[in-house]
Amino acid sequence: MLNIIKESKSKSFYKFPVVTAMKTRHKAASPSVEDLITDSTDNEESQPVSIPDEPQVETSATSQKRTVQDGRALMQGSTSNMSSIMNFLKGNIGTGLLALPSAFKHSGLWVGFAGILFLGCIATHCMHILVNCSHKLCERTSSVTMDYPDVMESCLQTGPPALRRFSRAFRIAINIFILITQFGFCCVYVVFVAENISDVVDVFPVAHWDNISYMWLISIFLIPYCFIRNLKTLAVFSLLANIITIIGLVIIYQYIVQHLLPMSQVQLYTSFSQLPMFFGIAVYSFEGISLVLPIENKMRNPQDFPGWTGILNLGMTIVVCLYASLGFYGYLSFADSIEGSITLNLPSNWWYTSVKLLFAVSIFISYGIQFYVPMNLLSSPIRERFGSTKYSQIIDHALRVILICALTGFASCIPHLDLLIALIGAFASSGLALIFPPIIEMITYSAEGEQLTKLTIAKNIFILFIGVTGFVTGTYTSVKEIINVF
Repeated sequence: MLNIIKESKSKSFYKFPVVTAMKTRHKAASPSVEDLITDSTDNEESQPVSIPDEPQVETSATSQKRTVQDGRALMQGSTSNMSSIMNFLKGNIGTGLLALPSAFKHSGLWVGFAGILFLGCIATHCMHILVNCSHKLCERTSSVTMDYPDVMESCLQTGPPALRRFSRAFRIAINIFILITQFGFCCVYVVFVAENISDVVDVFPVAHWDNISYMWLISIFLIPYCFIRNLKTLAVFSLLANIITIIGLVIIYQYIVQHLLPMSQVQLYTSFSQLPMFFGIAVYSFEGISLVLPIENKMRNPQDFPGWTGILNLGMTIVVCLYASLGFYGYLSFADSIEGSITLNLPSNWWYTSVKLLFAVSIFISYGIQFYVPMNLLSSPIRERFGSTKYSQIIDHALRVILICALTGFASCIPHLDLLIALIGAFASSGLALIFPPIIEMITYSAEGEQLTKLTIAKNIFILFIGVTGFVTGTYTSVKEIINVF
C-alpha cells in the first residue's frame, strides 16, 4: 500500500516540469508592472510521507492552491477594489475612445454600434481567459503571480511536450507585441497632441505651423519629461490626466447630445471593404488587455476580479457602454465630416478650444506612462550589464532620447490620426487582445490531466478566425489607405 501511494505521489509531482526559471525571471521583472514578489511556496518533498485514506494527488493540489493564495495575501503594496477598478478604467480610456466616432464612419451607425458590443464581449472573454489560465498555471508551477509573457511561456513549458521548445520564442513574441503596441500608442499620442495644439493655435492671429512641426516641438518637451524614471512620480501626473479627461468627456457629451442629426443624414451601414478600418480603430480602443494581469496581481482581494459580478466585468461594462455611446452619438452629431479625433470637430470658441487644450495636456501627460513600460523592458539588460553606475545612466538617457526622436519621426511619416490608430490596432493590438489568449487557453488545457472540450476548441477557433482575419485585412487596408493619402 505504501509503495502505491509513493508511486502516486511521484507521478503527481512530475506530471508537469517545475518552472524554476519562470519564478526567477518573475522576481527580476520590471517594477513598471508590479512590485517584486517573494514566493512563499512550500517544498513538497520536504514534507513527511503520510498514508491518507484518499489519493495523495488531490491533497497535494489543494495544498498547492492554498499556498498560492497565501502568497498573494502576503504581497506588499496591494490595492483595494476601488483602486483596481480606477486603474482598469484609466488603462482603457484614451485616444482610442476619442477616435471611435471615426470608426463608425467606416462601418455605419448600426453596424458600428453592434460591432463595438460584439468586440467588447470577445475582448472581455479573452481577458477572462488570461486571468483563468494565469490561476491554473500559478497552481501548476507554484508561482504567486504571472504577467502576460509569463503565462505564454508557462503554458508552453507545462503543456504538450512537442510544444515546450517554443516557450522562450513565444515569450519574446509577446514582449515584442507589447513593445510595438506601447510605442504605437506613443506615436498616436504625438499626432493627437500636435493636431489639437494646431487647432488651438489656429484660433489666434499668430503664425501657423504644420502638424509635423508641432510634433517635433512636442518631442523637445517630451525628452526631459520621459527622463522621469520613478513610477510614483508619474502616477501623480497620471491622476491629473484622469481628472482632465473626465472634465473633457463631460463637455464633449453635453455638446454632441445637443447637436444630433436625423438618422437619414448618416450611413446606417457601409460596404464590407471599409470594415477592416473599423476593426483596427475599435481593437485599438480596447488597449488595456496587457494591464489585466498586473492589476489582478496587485489586488488585495484577487478573488473579486473575475466572476460575473467581478471587477473585470464591471470595468468592461463601463468601458463598452462608454465606447458605444460616444461612437454612436459622436458619429450621429458630425456624420461623415467626423475627424480622427472628435475633439477636432468641436467649435472654435474659447470654451471648446479649452477642451482641446485640456485633452492635449492630458494625452501629453499620459505619454510618460505609455513610454515607461517598454523603456523598462529595454533598459533591463543595461542595468544587468552595468548596474547603477553613471555609465549605465548615460546609456539609458541616450536610449530615451533616441527612442523619442525615432517615434516622433515615425509619427511624422503618418500624420493622420485615424490611419495611424487603425494600423496600430490591426497590426499590434489584435494579437494581444484576440489571437494569443485563445492559443494560451488551448495549450494550457491540452496538458496531461486537463480536459479540452470540443466546445472550447470551436469557440477559440472562432475567436482566432476573427483576430487573424482582422489582423490581415486591417493591416492591409490601413497600409493601402496610408499609401493612397500620400
